[in-house]
Amino acid sequence: MKAVYSLVLLFSLVASTALSAQTTGNPEEPSNTFTLPGVADDNPLMQDGEFVPPLNDIVENKALRERRVLAYEHLREADIMWKRRIWRIIDVKEKINLPFINPQRPLISILLEAAQSGDLRVFDPIGGDNFSMVMDQKTLTNMAGGVDSVRVVNPETYEEEIVLEERIFDPTSVLRYRIQEMWFFDKESSTMKVRILGIAPMIQETTENAGRTIERPMFWVYYPEARQLLANESAFAYGNDAANRSWEDVFEYRFFNSYITKASNVLDQRIDRPERSGREQLIESERIKQEIFNYEQDLWSY
Repeated sequence: MKAVYSLVLLFSLVASTALSAQTTGNPEEPSNTFTLPGVADDNPLMQDGEFVPPLNDIVENKALRERRVLAYEHLREADIMWKRRIWRIIDVKEKINLPFINPQRPLISILLEAAQSGDLRVFDPIGGDNFSMVMDQKTLTNMAGGVDSVRVVNPETYEEEIVLEERIFDPTSVLRYRIQEMWFFDKESSTMKVRILGIAPMIQETTENAGRTIERPMFWVYYPEARQLLANESAFAYGNDAANRSWEDVFEYRFFNSYITKASNVLDQRIDRPERSGREQLIESERIKQEIFNYEQDLWSY
């Protein structure tokens, strides 16, 4: 009888333990309710009182944000046996240059945001294109937006009043970029090389006196200082969203089309002068391009 009583007591303890586990839940087993640490149960998109958007991709892209640029190789002055300064124009309306005006994040927005936050120095074009005058914050703020005073007529009193209107910069107004670069022949490696020195977004404006449209650079960016910033910003790559192409890749690997508008000369004259037709400007641009190519080829003997 004692054995039977002990067996019944053992079964009772096992049954009560199983019932308790089903009632309270085993802490070691995963719960059927999906929760995240620090996320409120009533709103899964709120974390610590702040909105947390969901991941709009299949994986989190960290490679581009964590990329570090490689420093340029050291050059000796004695090894530079030839060099020439070239200015180019990138027309964003060409198909290969369309990433410059990507509606989601165009290049001009990247440069302006970095300049306004103090992460990038920009240079005033008043000082020329030799990066000699840093643009002050007030000029930069007025260029990227601000408030305008506009005179309007009050429809009730028919009197003129001054109204403040917010001015928002339109990224689509930048249709061309000016590039300053240096082509040089390195006799240590016996190769022709090129390094970009500066980038200037071009903006069109109408003069008040003559009433004609002119184009001028908004500011100059010293490209070697902007390389790390551009290396962490994504540029659209045709046909492959996983390419992880950065803006530094676009400039270093020359994923753009351009034409020459000026080459260093004794009179400091530009190719795109008003007295020259468009056809003459393109012919002169191709002539300078071919001249650079021929210089390297003429140094080799077969």
